[in-house]
Amino acid sequence: MKIILRIMALLVLCSIPAWAQSVVTGKVTSTGGEPLPGVSVLLKGTSTGSLTDADGNYTINATEGTLVFSFIGYKPVEALIGGRTTVDVSMEDDVTTLEQIVVVGYGTQEKKDITGAVGVVDQKAMASRPNTQFGNLIQGKAAGVQVIVPSGKPSAGFSIRVRGATSISGNNEPLYVVDGVPSSDTRTLNPADIESISVLKDASSAAIYGAQGANGVVLITTKRGKTGTPKVDFNAYTGFSSAWRKLKVLNSEQYRDLMTEFGQTTDWSQYTANTDWQNEIFQNGRSQNYQLGISGKTDKTNYYISGGWMQQIGSVRSSEMDRYNFKVNLEQKMNDWLTVGTNLNYMRYHDVDVSDNLNVNSGGVILGMLSTPPNIGIFRPNGTYSANPFQDWENPVAGTDGSDRNYKNQRLLGNVYAEINFLPDLKFRSNVGTDYQMGMNDYFLNPFMTSYGRAKKGIGRNEVNLTNYYIIDNTLSYKKTIDQHNFSALVGSVIQKYRWENNKIEKTGYSSASVPTTNAGSTITEATNDKSEKSNASFIGRVTYDYAGRYLLTANFRADGSSSFGPNKRFGYFPSVSVGWRISEESFFQGVQAVSDLKLRAGWGVVGNDQGGYAYIGRVASGANYPIGGVIQPGTYPESIQNNDLKWESTEQTNLGLDFSILNSRVQFSADAYLKNTSGLLLNVPLPKSTGFDSGLQNVGKVQNKGLEFQVLSHNLVGDLTWDTDFNISFNRNKVIYTQGQQIVGGGVAGRGDGSYTVEGKPMAMFYGYVAGGVDPATGNAYYIDKNGESTFTPSADDRTFIGNPNPNFYYGMTNTLGYKNFGLSIFLQGTQGNDILNATRIETEGMTDAKNQSQAVAHRWRAPGDVTDIPKASWGSTDNSRLSTRFVEDGSYMRVKAVTLSYNVPSTVLSRVKMSNLKVYVTGENLFTFTNYKGYDPEVSAFGNDSNNQTKNIALGIDYGTFPQTRNLIFGVNVSF
Repeated sequence: MKIILRIMALLVLCSIPAWAQSVVTGKVTSTGGEPLPGVSVLLKGTSTGSLTDADGNYTINATEGTLVFSFIGYKPVEALIGGRTTVDVSMEDDVTTLEQIVVVGYGTQEKKDITGAVGVVDQKAMASRPNTQFGNLIQGKAAGVQVIVPSGKPSAGFSIRVRGATSISGNNEPLYVVDGVPSSDTRTLNPADIESISVLKDASSAAIYGAQGANGVVLITTKRGKTGTPKVDFNAYTGFSSAWRKLKVLNSEQYRDLMTEFGQTTDWSQYTANTDWQNEIFQNGRSQNYQLGISGKTDKTNYYISGGWMQQIGSVRSSEMDRYNFKVNLEQKMNDWLTVGTNLNYMRYHDVDVSDNLNVNSGGVILGMLSTPPNIGIFRPNGTYSANPFQDWENPVAGTDGSDRNYKNQRLLGNVYAEINFLPDLKFRSNVGTDYQMGMNDYFLNPFMTSYGRAKKGIGRNEVNLTNYYIIDNTLSYKKTIDQHNFSALVGSVIQKYRWENNKIEKTGYSSASVPTTNAGSTITEATNDKSEKSNASFIGRVTYDYAGRYLLTANFRADGSSSFGPNKRFGYFPSVSVGWRISEESFFQGVQAVSDLKLRAGWGVVGNDQGGYAYIGRVASGANYPIGGVIQPGTYPESIQNNDLKWESTEQTNLGLDFSILNSRVQFSADAYLKNTSGLLLNVPLPKSTGFDSGLQNVGKVQNKGLEFQVLSHNLVGDLTWDTDFNISFNRNKVIYTQGQQIVGGGVAGRGDGSYTVEGKPMAMFYGYVAGGVDPATGNAYYIDKNGESTFTPSADDRTFIGNPNPNFYYGMTNTLGYKNFGLSIFLQGTQGNDILNATRIETEGMTDAKNQSQAVAHRWRAPGDVTDIPKASWGSTDNSRLSTRFVEDGSYMRVKAVTLSYNVPSTVLSRVKMSNLKVYVTGENLFTFTNYKGYDPEVSAFGNDSNNQTKNIALGIDYGTFPQTRNLIFGVNVSF
C-alpha cells in the first residue's frame, strides 16, 4: 500500500507542471518594439487559435508544439513552445511580395511563378483611402489599366480600358469576375468587401476566359475569415463635396447689351434679377458610409459576414445615390474529402440622375446654368418656373426640381460550390453562380410647373429591366511535385446563359400632380416590351510546369460556343502559352548579391469578344402596316440580313515582360511590352441593293494596340519612419488598320455635326473639323484655313481635317505612403498627358448665335472695324463663326492630387481599456489640386462615356458638352476592430 501511495503522489507531482503549462502567454511586437494588435496566433496542426490584443498580448491553450504567428504586412513566424509558459516574438516587415498568392483564372499562383501580365491591387493599396465605388480602388494603381470617369455625378459609374480599346461597335469593358461569377456591372459592388483585385492584361493569362477575354479580365476576390477568434470590423465616414471650379459668364447688364447688339427687344423692366445660376445649381454635397463586418475561421469553418449602407448627395442640386449591401462568405469542411461553401451578395441601389451632356433646349442642367440669362429669377409670379425672355427655354432649376426621377435596382450576385479531394493531389470543384438584377426607373413631370409639362399635360414613365444570368462550371485539377519538377493541370466545362427582359410605358394627359404613376395619365404615348437571351458552352484546360522555380511554363486553352454567332462559326478556339526564366536562380547568377530576383517572361495568346445577342440572325421589325381588303393591318418587315458565317472579334496578343527585385526586394520593378492585333471586327458594311438591304454586319475590321508599361514599388525607408512608393506609367498607341474604307462618325454636338471620326490609319475617335485661322479685324468674321493652306470665310466640307486626338500619350499613377509611429500619410497622384479635349461647352457659350447667355470670354468679342481679338462678332442664327474647329480643341493633360489621407492609430495603451484591437481615425481630401491648362470645368470628363450605344461610347471620346464635373471632397472617418 505504501508503494502504491508513493507512486500516486509521484504522478500528482509530475502532473502539476503539465497543468501549469496548459496556458501559454506572450507579446508580439514589431522589430521596432511597437506592439502589434490583431496578430493571428495558431497552434500548428490544430484549430486552436488566438488574437493579440491592443497591447500585442495573447493567451492560448497549449502545452507543447509550435505556435504560428501571422499578420498582413509582416513575415510569418513559427516558435516552438518547448516547455515554456511565455513565448514572446518579434515580427519583421515583409518587404517582399514574391510569395504573394495571386488569383488567376480558375485558380491561384504565387506571384513569383506568374508568366503572364497580371496587375494586382491588394488590401494595402485599397486601405490607403476611403472608396465609394469599385473604380476608385483600381484607378492609377495598375499599369496598363485606364479608369475613365465620364462625369462626377454620384450615379456616373466608370469605364475601364485594359491596354486600349479593341472594338469599334462592341463592348470594350473587361470581363469582371466576382468570386468566380462573371458580371458586367460593378456599380453596386461594395468596395469594403473586396480583398484583392487581379487584372489579367495579356492574352496568355486571359485566354482561359476565351471569347469573353479580349478586353482583359478583372478578378475580384472578396474577404474571408483570417483569425481563429471572431473579429469585428466597423468602418464609418462622413464627407463633404463641392465644385472645385466655376466658370465666368456674362452678368445681367452684359447679357442685355449682347441681346441689344443682336437687335432683340423686350420689356427689360420685367427682368431685373441678377441670378447666379451656378450658385443655384451647385451645392455643398455630402456623403456618409457605415460598414460592419464579422469574420473568423476554425479548422472546419471559414466565415465573413458584412452589411453596410452608404449615401451620396451630389454637388449638383437634386443628384443623389444610396446603396445597401449584405454579404455572406461561408466555407465548411464537411470531412477530409468534401468542402462546401457560398459567396452571396445582396445589393439594393437607388439614385436620382441629373441630365447633363445636353444643351439647355433639351433640359441639360450644366449647360443650362451657363446659358440661362441672369436677368430672370427661378420662379414667375404665378409660381411656375421662369424661362428665357426670348425663347421658352426653362431655367436649370426646372431641370433639377421640376420632375421626379428615381432609379432603383435590386441585385443578388453569388455562387455555391463544392470541392471534393479524391486524392491529396486531385481535386474536383463544382460551382453554380447567378447574377439576378431587377431595375426600375420612374419619371414624372408635373403638368403645371414647367412649359414642357404644360404642353404635354404631364408625363409619367415607368421602365422595368430584368437581367437573369447563371453559370455552371465544373473543373478537375491536379498538382504533383517530383523532385524539383512541379506540375499542375486543370480541365473543365462552363455553361452560361443570359436573359434580358425590358418593359416600358409612358403616358401623358394628367389632370393633377397628386398621382404620379402611369395609371393616372390619359394617353399612352409609348408602350414597349422586349426579351432577349444569349448562351455559351465552353471547355477549358490549363497546364503549368516549373523546374526548381527556374524554368516556368503555362499553357491555356478554351473552346467557346456562343448563340450570338452563326451555325457555321459557332465555336471559337482560344489557345495561349507563356514561359518564364528566373535568371536569378541560375548558378552563374548566385554571386550577384544586390539582385533578389530576376525573371524574364514571354507570352502569346488569342482571346475573343462575343458581345451582341442575335448578331447573325436576320431580324424582323414591326411597324410595316399593309392595306388588306381596304383595311390597314399591322405587319412586319425584314430589318437585317442573316449571316451564318458571323463569328467572334478575335484579339491576338504577344507580351514580353521583365521582373526584378534588388536590395533584398526593397525595390521591385516590372516592365511589359505588348502588341495586340484585333481582327474580324463586327461592322455594318454596304451591300449590293439586290440583297434588299443597304448594309449588313460582317467580320471585316482590324485594330491594333501596342504599348509599354512600367511599375515600380520601393520601400524607401523602413523602421520607425517608413516610406513606400508605388509608381506606374503606361504608353499605348491605338491604330485602326482596316474598316473597308468606311468613315465611322459620332459625337454630334451643338448642332455642328459629328466631332469624332474613326478611319483607317488613325487612332480611334479622332476629332474632326475645321482649322481656325482667326478673326478678320475688318469684318469681325472668323476665317478658316482650307485644304490648300489658304484663308477662307466659307470653307467647304472637304476642308475639314483631323484636329485633335483624345487618346493620351501616357497615363500614370503614383502613391507615396509614409508612416511614423502611430501616424500615417498617403498621397495619391494620378493623371494623363498628351490627350486633347473637344470643349463643346464653349461652342454653346462662345458661339453667340441665339438668346443663350454666354461666357465672360465674349466680352472681348469683335464690335467695330479695326478691333483685334480672337473672339468673332455676334452672329444671330448663323454658325459660320463658331464651326466645330481647332478653336474649341484644348490640351486635356492633367495631374491631379487624387487623394491625400492623414491617419492616426490610437495607441494600444488607450485601446486596452476598452478592449479594442485597433482604432484608426483619418481625414482624406480628394481632388484637392488639379494642374491643367484645360479651360472647362474639369479635364476628367467624357460626355458620351455612359452612352447606352457601345459604338458611340467607343468612337466619341474626350468630348465635354455640359458634363457634370468632378468634385473636391473632404472626408472624416474611423475604422474600429474588436
